[in-house]
This record gives sequence, C-alpha cells and structure tokens, in this order.
Amino acid sequence: QVRLVESGGGSVQAGSSLTLSCAASGHSVNRVAVAWFRDPIGKQREGVAGLYADAGITSYADSVKGRFTISQDKDKKSVYYLQMNNLKSEDSGTYYCATSSGWYGTNWSRQDRYSYWGQGTQVTVSS
Repeated sequence: QVRLVESGGGSVQAGSSLTLSCAASGHSVNRVAVAWFRDPIGKQREGVAGLYADAGITSYADSVKGRFTISQDKDKKSVYYLQMNNLKSEDSGTYYCATSSGWYGTNWSRQDRYSYWGQGTQVTVSS
C-alpha cells in the first residue's frame, strides 16, 4: 500500500523559511516523479514544484522560482523535501506531496498525472 506523509508545516512570519518533508512508502523510488501542490486560501490547487530524480529534473511554478527548492534525501531516497525561503502571505495554504510513475514534462503540474497523494500539511504565513 502506497503511503505519503507530509510534515514540517507551521505558522511563520513573512520572510521566514520552512522545510516540508514527504515520506513515501509502498512503491519504488525509481522512475517516480514527485511534486508538491498547495491549496491557497480561496484558490484552486496548484502545482508548486516537481522533481524527477532519475533524470535530475526539477520544475517550479513561476510564483516560487528562486525561493523554493524541491529535493530528494540523498540517503533516504523515499524522503522528499520542499525548502521554502522568503515566505510570503500568498504562500499560505495546505501543501500536499504526490507521486507519479514517470515525468510528464511541461504537464508536471497536472493533478491527474499523480496517482498517490498525502494528507497535507498546513502552512500559514503572516505579514
């Protein structure tokens, strides 16, 4: 059974940093794409960052480029991170990690490409 568990959310001031973690279990770590999505308050779910570690590919939403970094733990291959720096109030929301078998290029942020989802972790940024 595939399971994704996010952690690391919290309430911070604007300009602060947070690192979210996603622990995956139950499926291979090879040829797997991982993405972080978020549900901004009052908006539709959006893809924030995607990673296809086998090919060293990362992609980011324009709104987070230069501030967020998605990565895979070098030792624990089934653990993924989203490092978030210089947080803004508009970054607030519930963050989810999701996995997909394969990378979909420019369609990486399409939710229907991902088969497995975590339960989410809340991030609140106050200005």
